[in-house]
Amino acid sequence: MSDVVDAVVIGSGPNGLVAANLLADAGWDVLVLEAADEPGGAVRTAELTEPGFRHDLFSAFYPLGAASPVISGLGLERHGLRWRRAPEVLAHVLPDDRAAVLSQDVDRTAASVDAFAAGDGDAWRAEYALWQRVRSELVEALMRPFPPVRAGAGLAGALGAGGTLRFARSFLQSVRAFGDERFSGEGAPLLMAGNAMHTDLGPDQAGGAAFGWLLSMLAQDVGYPVPEGGAGALTGALVRRLGGVVECGRAVDRVVVAGGRALGVRDAEGGYVRARKAVLADVPAPTLYLGLVGAEHLPSRLVSDLGAFEWDDATIKVDWALDGPVPWTAEGARGAGTVHLGGDFNGLAMFNAEIACGRVPRTPFVIMGQMTTTDPTRSPAGTETAWAYTHVPRGERWSADRLRRRADRVEQLVEEHAPGFRDLIRARVVHGPSDLEGRNPSLVGGSINSGTAAIHQQLVFRPVPGLGRADTPVDRLYLTSASAHPGGGVHGAAGANAARAALARNALAGDFYHLFLRTLHHHLY
Repeated sequence: MSDVVDAVVIGSGPNGLVAANLLADAGWDVLVLEAADEPGGAVRTAELTEPGFRHDLFSAFYPLGAASPVISGLGLERHGLRWRRAPEVLAHVLPDDRAAVLSQDVDRTAASVDAFAAGDGDAWRAEYALWQRVRSELVEALMRPFPPVRAGAGLAGALGAGGTLRFARSFLQSVRAFGDERFSGEGAPLLMAGNAMHTDLGPDQAGGAAFGWLLSMLAQDVGYPVPEGGAGALTGALVRRLGGVVECGRAVDRVVVAGGRALGVRDAEGGYVRARKAVLADVPAPTLYLGLVGAEHLPSRLVSDLGAFEWDDATIKVDWALDGPVPWTAEGARGAGTVHLGGDFNGLAMFNAEIACGRVPRTPFVIMGQMTTTDPTRSPAGTETAWAYTHVPRGERWSADRLRRRADRVEQLVEEHAPGFRDLIRARVVHGPSDLEGRNPSLVGGSINSGTAAIHQQLVFRPVPGLGRADTPVDRLYLTSASAHPGGGVHGAAGANAARAALARNALAGDFYHLFLRTLHHHLY
């Protein structure tokens, strides 16, 4: 079997589908090849437990998607996407059952953090005012290839030279250092620390403040929205907009390279797709370079650097079908779409330290989603579809019995703050790291962000020291996944950056463009 197209996209995750849409908009003939039986990558929904209970298999809440100029520019609402939001965005429940609540109403958030220390409400408002000043330029800067010259100039114009330097410094801080400088109580730093731990960064790691502050401000601004009907509705909208060029059940096992150029791909059945203009890969960087391309086509320095590629932590996820809403004793958690529990600020630091030492934490830090509270279409009236996940060290062996016991521990933690929770459970499904990878091979070892979010693997260091761009040392081959800048999250930026790079390479100045990039790669690798 042989096909000839302008561009072939390997993988139908959100980045791959965004790239395909943008290339199709430019008039290219595009084919998307997906190994799984359905598109979406980590953006999929299924009835895992019982009929009528719709569970997001992997990702669930999309503040970056709602704020992304890439996603909004596609007009997916015209293709069936509808965002839904919970009454409150997020609640962090402490061991003593107090709760810090993040609401889209800034006054409600300010009142919550002010209850932990007088004056912190005004400090929170000041952070949100700063966000409103820099929002458009910052989002643009984060989602464009590095360095973001135009957006960076806009930030400098909004903040001034000194303000820009101070702002950059704050992004390099740990959440603890950032919080100590701005707040007196624990509530506001806890909200930011919990948000930072949606990555693999703990409260004391450099760069954690960037993720904690960004996700907290996005939550204050756009909330933590979900697609009505399930995460798969976002995938469905992307596929409908693109048209019928997604082939599922067709795995790619090789990128065909000759003369330093990507010519197309070979599928697992021996069929070929010739790509006249580009091959785009929505797979993790090690999978692309060492698996699909092969070291023989790569600079030795790049191969060596990939040996030091660092994955993020492994994950265990529990899905429940519940007979009713979770009976939290902390009122602030009842209407929150997302709930954090399992520690105060130092408890989160201890959790992260135990994982860093290769130990399964005694008390799990749990990120929990109340999906029917957020979107009533997720389960029958009066019931609740819910999930929780927690990080564990990479490389651990998880037998069925050990996974069951870890899920029991998560349930015990919820029960401590919501007596009667266990009595509501109709059914549950537990996925360990290998189960997650089995459902989506891009979640290598249960890692959900295609590489650590630590500062040494961001910007021009993602996935290895390089250009901070989608271009690769192989001409007309582009890294399109969350392993590329700007990293994890459903925002489509990596896909958009890859599509733009492919279009630029194919433009009239393409040969000069390629010569320029090859020269840079030569000096880097």
